[in-house]
Amino acid sequence: MNRLWLRLGQAVLTYVVAVTLAFVLMRLTPGDPIPQLDDQQRFTVEEAARLRALYGLDRPILVQYGTFLSGALRGDLGSSIRYRGRPVVQLLRERLPASLLLGGLVLLINFTLGTWLGAWQAVRAGSRFDRATSALSLVLYATPSFWLGTMLAWLVAVEWHLLPAAGMHDPTLAPDAALGLRVWDLCRHLLLPALTLSAVSIAAAMRLERSAMLEVLRLDFVRAARARGLDERQVVWHHAFPNALGPLLTLFGLWLPILVTGSVFVESVFGWPGLGLLAADAIGGRDYPLMMGTTLLAAALVIGGGLVSDLMHGWLDPRVRAL
Repeated sequence: MNRLWLRLGQAVLTYVVAVTLAFVLMRLTPGDPIPQLDDQQRFTVEEAARLRALYGLDRPILVQYGTFLSGALRGDLGSSIRYRGRPVVQLLRERLPASLLLGGLVLLINFTLGTWLGAWQAVRAGSRFDRATSALSLVLYATPSFWLGTMLAWLVAVEWHLLPAAGMHDPTLAPDAALGLRVWDLCRHLLLPALTLSAVSIAAAMRLERSAMLEVLRLDFVRAARARGLDERQVVWHHAFPNALGPLLTLFGLWLPILVTGSVFVESVFGWPGLGLLAADAIGGRDYPLMMGTTLLAAALVIGGGLVSDLMHGWLDPRVRAL
């Protein structure tokens, strides 16, 4: 119990420090969001000063930070500059379902297909299958997501006309269309961004599971199971495989932010209306309140994911719990 409270305290302290650093660095970076509100640059000096006062940009940074903290504690993250005063919480709530859908599908693919492929690589270590999948996964892992997404959109959508190139829904689809038709349309739009994001990240799950599986297959209890005459399939999947899943918990914690932000590059390439695209818009327009809103969510998931992974390790492994 003491260890739990210690880890909770460390997580809270880390979160506060991360949020504070993000706030300060955003304000210290050169640039001004106000001129970007008007493409025609028609703002007078008085109008620009009024807008800075409206969004609190004319105040000292410590005053701005205090205002931000007091509002965040009440659940008020301020108003967006780029979206003309719309509440940040409302914008995040609108984009969250799309990010959860994309991120959840990517996590499901990575931790099912990636884990299965990694385990098979370990079972068939040194084979052609192992070498081919390892080489392919490493090539995909080293491929920039924006380049792969652009190539897939060009080939699959523009050249072959198999899937839509961008968006989440077909704008020509009637609002009262049948449920099955709407679901099919959503799946067609979801496939390319999910495939791109999974292709460049699944290698980590595969490599980690392969390494863990190889280590478990060398342990005494596996040799004892084989010595008792158990079927090799049962030895691998009923005895070795469950014991090789522990290291993936850490990776799962690190990947939790995918549920919120997905990939900024992938969402931007495919126009997926999630929080990643929203964060890209906020960064491009120097929308400080919106940038802090997405930062709060991402930091919470990173730190919370690490905390959950640590606690689950302790629950699964008594040796870790005893530390």
